[in-house]
Amino acid sequence: MKVTVCLNPVHSATGPLGVVLGYDLFAHMLNTNDDMMKMARMIAYDEGLPVVADPGILSPQAFVDELFNDRFPNEYLGDTNLRLAVDVSQMVGIRFGETIKAYVQKLGDASRLTAIPLGIAGWLRYMLGVDDEGNKFELAPDPMNEELQEQFKDIVVGKSETFKDQLKPILSNERLFFTDLYKDGVGEKIEGMFREMIAGPGAVRETIHKYVG
Repeated sequence: MKVTVCLNPVHSATGPLGVVLGYDLFAHMLNTNDDMMKMARMIAYDEGLPVVADPGILSPQAFVDELFNDRFPNEYLGDTNLRLAVDVSQMVGIRFGETIKAYVQKLGDASRLTAIPLGIAGWLRYMLGVDDEGNKFELAPDPMNEELQEQFKDIVVGKSETFKDQLKPILSNERLFFTDLYKDGVGEKIEGMFREMIAGPGAVRETIHKYVG
């Protein structure tokens, strides 16, 4: 419940985007950026809770309510977006793949999802190591940093034509996501969101607003 739906997916979807947007603290980002708060709530409430596995001893709804009322907005916790971007490649399967598979099992595909694909696109945009103003930054530790940056070396922010099929080996990798995102109906959606995010300065902020605002 916690790892696949209610808490960790919110961190992994919004933390890397927070780095790209220039926010240090996770809580400060949610408290001051309405679109990021909307995205976080969409991931947990709109897309996660409908397919969450209820452990019985704790209400998933009550757990999410407590997170958004007490934990996530608490800036005294000091949780940074860069910390939340550590080792994301090792976690996308359990934090996103399980929910996506649940939608496929329930509805035939996961095409109705928006915030989770946006978070995956945001993580991949973060992997370019360039923020939303065009400035370079250092990635948080992740065992796939070198491999992914090699795959993305020809993608240039501000030149959408440099993005071709670089995401296909990643989004179809069942070792990463425990499923093929193209077969699940979200691969192309993620590609489209990613393309919008590399259009130029401010494109990440604009893309997030487009899909959650």
